[in-house]
Amino acid sequence: VQLQASGGGLVQAGGSLRLSCAASGLTFSNYVMGWFRQAPGKEREFVARITMSGSLTYYSDSVKGRFTISRDNAKNTVTLQMNSLKPGDTAVYYCAATRRFGSTNTKEYAYWGQGTQVTVSS
Repeated sequence: VQLQASGGGLVQAGGSLRLSCAASGLTFSNYVMGWFRQAPGKEREFVARITMSGSLTYYSDSVKGRFTISRDNAKNTVTLQMNSLKPGDTAVYYCAATRRFGSTNTKEYAYWGQGTQVTVSS
């Protein structure tokens, strides 16, 4: 199984970035997909998740209303559109896959991408 995240970079506060995650080696439509992030010196934290069909999404309070998660099961991809970025969003962002519904716990995600750096300058 491979999850390949991309799209990170350096952006000014208030700007936008779009992260993508390409999955291979698994039946993508059978997995809930999530995005997590980890800032220096902090634990990895949940950002967003989307159900297998894409019909339901869930966000952390810190990103709700600014970030949008979506997926394309035909292309085996999940994306995270990030708008109104803040310096506090600076972190390495990871995509992950789980068979569990409703999970925000890193331990319940079986597969992880390598991470992509997002840096938001003030």
